[in-house]
Amino acid sequence: QVQLVESGGGLVQAGGSLTLSCAASGRSSEIYAMGWFRQAPGKDREFVGSISRSGGSTISPDSVKGRFFIYRDNGLLRTVRLQMNRLKPEDTAKYYCAVRSGPAPSSYDYWGQGTQVTVSS
Repeated sequence: QVQLVESGGGLVQAGGSLTLSCAASGRSSEIYAMGWFRQAPGKDREFVGSISRSGGSTISPDSVKGRFFIYRDNGLLRTVRLQMNRLKPEDTAKYYCAVRSGPAPSSYDYWGQGTQVTVSS
């Protein structure tokens, strides 16, 4: 079992920055990769990015490439951050951290409760 706690969300003006954090506890052997997702009201959940156990990272939607970055805190396996720069109102969503326990891209087995990010125009 892996437990996840996100933090760092809040209200920010457009153009501002936020850094979200995700702390994992439990069985580190089940952490193949950690990812971030977001879900805006009335929309489907969207994959934002992930970082693997080996440190390789990916950011997915074109809308956030070059603005969002995912990295580990001091190289620690259990702590992942999502740095979000030049935020836009359309980035408003609840952001979730998740753990993938295997190589299949869709095998996210553990989820946090989410942290709200609101970007005002």
